[in-house]
Amino acid sequence: MTRSRADLLQGTLEMLILKTLAVGEPLHGWGVSLRIEHLSSDVLTINQGSLYPALHRLEHKGWIRSEWGTSENNRRAKFYRLTALGRTHLAEERAQWDLFAGAVQQILQAT
Repeated sequence: MTRSRADLLQGTLEMLILKTLAVGEPLHGWGVSLRIEHLSSDVLTINQGSLYPALHRLEHKGWIRSEWGTSENNRRAKFYRLTALGRTHLAEERAQWDLFAGAVQQILQAT
């Protein structure tokens, strides 16, 4: 079976980034991308052209903050962490996602 690539619904990437940062230590951008791939069993692949603009939008909204640090390969990198405002927004987005996913599931199960 070949590896399939999933297209993300608009707005889903930001929610996935917030959730990724909520479950662990601060991560640099590439680390966020790798964690999303890992947690999705390599179904979701985030390209850098989408990832970094999303990180900047989230930071501008105050949902994440960044600090410069050193990566595991000894390179200077920006590390992102979730803010309290971001945690609140994530909870709201998760509730909306659950409602949406449930509605889609009901339609797909219709006979």
